[in-house]
Amino acid sequence: MGLKIFSPRSHASRGAVGFDFSEITKTTPEKSLTVPLRKQSARNNHGQITIRHQGGAHKRRYRLIDFKRTKMEVPGKVASIEYDPNRTSRIALINYADGEKCYIIAPIGLNVGDTVICSTKADIKPGNCLPIGSIPVGTIIHNIEMRPGKGAQICRGAGTSATLAGKGEMYCQIRLPSGELKQILTTCKASVGQVGNTDNENIKLGKAGKSRWRGIRPSVRGMHMNPVDHPLGGGEGVGKGRHPVTPWGKPCKGFKTRHNKRTNSSIIKRRK
Repeated sequence: MGLKIFSPRSHASRGAVGFDFSEITKTTPEKSLTVPLRKQSARNNHGQITIRHQGGAHKRRYRLIDFKRTKMEVPGKVASIEYDPNRTSRIALINYADGEKCYIIAPIGLNVGDTVICSTKADIKPGNCLPIGSIPVGTIIHNIEMRPGKGAQICRGAGTSATLAGKGEMYCQIRLPSGELKQILTTCKASVGQVGNTDNENIKLGKAGKSRWRGIRPSVRGMHMNPVDHPLGGGEGVGKGRHPVTPWGKPCKGFKTRHNKRTNSSIIKRRK
């Protein structure tokens, strides 16, 4: 895994930094593990835009990732490391001993030919999946479930990982990348290791067109809009002297948006 610095042959390539894809061993995905990905352009069933600044991405297929890891006590061999256009991390194709195939998130240190398994007695090595209660304290983990059997929801992006800070009879304490300390049931599963492709944060697109290929449309500041389009719009000067707000009038800075009292008890220490 490494980076590629482009030569300044054009304005687009000047300063651009991309991947060299040296870790990729297979360029075509497993057809049985892909499904069509229909473009939504961030619109709902009424055709109304629900998320701004999205649309126009390159056509691609969705890779079915096994986030639940329900294949217990069956060893699998890593057949290939592949690129996934739908996420920042790399994915690994696993061929199980019974003939079944699946994709998993590829952690650092997982190579072609390695064996992975989901078991309560699995070894603590990258790619193996265990209940959190069976993992030693201090282990680096990723692909963490929040509810048993729901599938991994935490630490799935490139370079992310969490640390198992403590264990109890019913709950385990996990320190998230943000610094937040959270308690999760010991029966929830997690994978060992840190998610690969850690150089993703060092990528420089180089031109606006690459953002459009990824489905990211231009975003205009509210200050440059008309008063009818945004609360900050209009005026002859640089600013209106108003606290930053969204197009719908809600404060942008310092305004608490979390109102989920049901899960407050699971947070031991907030990230701030």
